[in-house]
Amino acid sequence: MSQSVSSVHDFTVKDARGNDVDLSIYKGKVLLIVNVASQCGLTNSNYTELSQLYEKYKDNGLEILAFPCNQFGAQEPGSNEEIIEFACTRFKAEYPIFDKVDVNGNDAAPIYKFLKASKGGLFGDKIKWNFSKFLVDKDGVVVDRYAPTTSPLHIEKDIKKLLRI
Repeated sequence: MSQSVSSVHDFTVKDARGNDVDLSIYKGKVLLIVNVASQCGLTNSNYTELSQLYEKYKDNGLEILAFPCNQFGAQEPGSNEEIIEFACTRFKAEYPIFDKVDVNGNDAAPIYKFLKASKGGLFGDKIKWNFSKFLVDKDGVVVDRYAPTTSPLHIEKDIKKLLRI
């Protein structure tokens, strides 16, 4: 990884339709970056609460970036189209869903290598399971990391602090 990478805003990722997205478009926003899956035991509660948080704070500057990943129990086997259909129809997800990525291993997406390098600590480097969450401030700096079992609503107070509300 080059030395010049200092924030999430330095990355370009692919969205679920294969288009490049320069994450610098999110400068000034608080980001919650989550690896999602459609067939996980945590899916219903996480997608439901993520949508609630987004609905509540999107106008204050919260953005949720969802990265589908099939590395945990093969619980995200679908195509990007199927994943979008699932998230947007069933859970009314209005936040962006990106291209399916690896979050661990040699082929891990560069953005995930950066997130893990920024906040390893207690969890070690590896992402443990679906719905691991990274909270990123308005400058693109990773400020916190939450376990898959931490409910999105439990993070609300940290989000509000970063949004200064």
